[in-house]
Amino acid sequence: MPRYRLLIEYDGRPFNGFQAQDGLPTIQGAIERAVKAFCGEDLRLQAAGRTDTGVHARGQVVHVDLAKDWPAETVRNALNAHLVPQPIAVLEASVAPEGWHARFSAKERRYLYRILNRMAPPALDQGRVWHVKKPLDAEAMHEAAQALVGHHDFTTFRDLGCQAKSPMKTLDLASVRREGDEVLLEFASRSFLHRQVRSMTGTLAEVGVGRWTRADLVAALEARDRRACGPVAPAEGLYLTGVAY
Repeated sequence: MPRYRLLIEYDGRPFNGFQAQDGLPTIQGAIERAVKAFCGEDLRLQAAGRTDTGVHARGQVVHVDLAKDWPAETVRNALNAHLVPQPIAVLEASVAPEGWHARFSAKERRYLYRILNRMAPPALDQGRVWHVKKPLDAEAMHEAAQALVGHHDFTTFRDLGCQAKSPMKTLDLASVRREGDEVLLEFASRSFLHRQVRSMTGTLAEVGVGRWTRADLVAALEARDRRACGPVAPAEGLYLTGVAY
């Protein structure tokens, strides 16, 4: 039974997150239905990560185990045909090596958060950026973000409903830069806690507008208390951009 590795992009706005849910539109459900329409198989795909409602992806990775040995290009093209008109696309398909798993073989997951930082609201990017009118100091945000890099107890930046066994995570990258009217935040780690990226982003935005300092962020991290977290950034600015294996 061949295993196919699929690179997926999607617009998260029409869906109730990635994970399949009875009676609700999800990315996983849509892909599984496309597989069923393509080759008649009922299956449960495996993904590198489960994104929340409204979160987008440019580099999600999933795998499907199919009974027949199809050419990878046929799998990609057939799934895309059956996914129309939903905003999900299979960018690449390949036969996975023996023992490879979309979730458990992943060594790094990378996220991008887009903040549109101007007075005028987004016209072309509605639902794809967080609109913040007040000027943000991207350099101050970047400097403060370095306090989050490394191995820490991230309880403060962990959603109360998070099911991870431990709040201990190693953040390999926390970068903030400005490109024109956008402030872009990038984070990389082997794995993240539920809503960790959005929690860190919202807190860093408090630094950007001058309400928090780096010392405040450090104190919040060290508090290991969800109540010490700043506002949680909305889902629409968040993208899963890549998974390394």
